[in-house]
Amino acid sequence: MKTRHSLTKRLTAGFIGVGAVFALAACGTPDDTATDTTAPGDPVATEPDMPAEDPSAAPSGNSVVDVAASDASFSTLVQAIEAAGLAEPLASGGPYTIFAPTNEAFEALPDGTLETLLQPENQDLLAQVLAYHVVPQEVMAADVATGEVPTVAGPSISVVVDEASGEVMVNEAMVIQTDIQADNGVIHAIDQVILPPGLEL
Repeated sequence: MKTRHSLTKRLTAGFIGVGAVFALAACGTPDDTATDTTAPGDPVATEPDMPAEDPSAAPSGNSVVDVAASDASFSTLVQAIEAAGLAEPLASGGPYTIFAPTNEAFEALPDGTLETLLQPENQDLLAQVLAYHVVPQEVMAADVATGEVPTVAGPSISVVVDEASGEVMVNEAMVIQTDIQADNGVIHAIDQVILPPGLEL
């Protein structure tokens, strides 16, 4: 469990210094929606008073995990995230960019691989594989550039942007859907499961 705990710790702690490869064109500022208006005698339970500097204090139910769970094409990924024990840190931390394998991508793994990864004794290995699909920064499709990008798992992924076609490759996987927005990040669908260097399944 040591590896999973380490990954979970890294997921929840957040990351800095991802590098210039995924330089953002513009930095968004949090939208200050807190008001001092209170109707006398009215309960305020429906709109909790949250500090402007801590927008993640009360999750809205639209985390990267929630958004993936609402899309049937990511049902296998969500099952794997839950089996790896990463649902909570991915839902509460961020921002993240998830290169999310579709159900078809998981089905393309060698026979028995997915079933083996989902077994409780392989939880650490599954967490390592999934963390390799997560970049600790929100990166929209328009801001992706060719280069090596560190992941939550540690090793970098290789991103290649074809300037002529606009196609984006992440290692050997192709990005097939972009900019699926969540409150704590963004999801880009890919057509293959990618593996950290040296990892054997």
